[in-house]
Amino acid sequence: MVHVRTKIERASPESVEVLSRHSVATIHEAQGRLGALNSRIKPVDRAMSVCGPAFTVKCAPRDNIMLQVAIAYAKPGDVIVVSAGEYEEAGSFGDVLANACLAKGIAGVVTDTGVRDSADLIKLGLPVFSLSLCVKGTVKETLGQINADVIVGGELIRPGDVIRGDADGVVVVRREQADAVAVKSKEREEAEAGYIAAYKAGKSVIEVSNLAAVLAAKGLTTDE
Repeated sequence: MVHVRTKIERASPESVEVLSRHSVATIHEAQGRLGALNSRIKPVDRAMSVCGPAFTVKCAPRDNIMLQVAIAYAKPGDVIVVSAGEYEEAGSFGDVLANACLAKGIAGVVTDTGVRDSADLIKLGLPVFSLSLCVKGTVKETLGQINADVIVGGELIRPGDVIRGDADGVVVVRREQADAVAVKSKEREEAEAGYIAAYKAGKSVIEVSNLAAVLAAKGLTTDE
């Protein structure tokens, strides 16, 4: 017997909203270069962006029965995160299930397997991040866990952790660290804005990044 776990602790809507203002790259750097999923997991369309608590599901490769169960029980604003064995040669999600997600207010889908109907997914606008695009169909046979800890893209993702995805990829933030990471992300963006302003004012990247002493210590010389 497989029990469907529906009650999970989610990051607060306020934390999710603040993190949504920052890019995946900024969040990854702000939390100590942690949490980035494998770079092969990319959005179906570069314009897609998502931020929300993870609603996790374990599926057998080439089988999407539990993905459909997850869609049935996920809450508005959730990001469904699918662990399916990093199997590229299956299109386990497409326009029909995307419409089911949109009807429920699900924020997006992240999967370590393939999806299909990509043109329709782009038109629908549901943020979908996948390992591949593949037309090959799936079966509905094997039960799996809902809202268990999963490994997707080489990262541990727990139910309720914050998933942030944009054109560059996907990053996970631990739900209990969301507020602190949001603060650090804001600080990083402010620092980077200062660097850009300094470049525009005529300073070199070596000056702005305080690299002169580091480069000299490593033996870098110039003919100036």
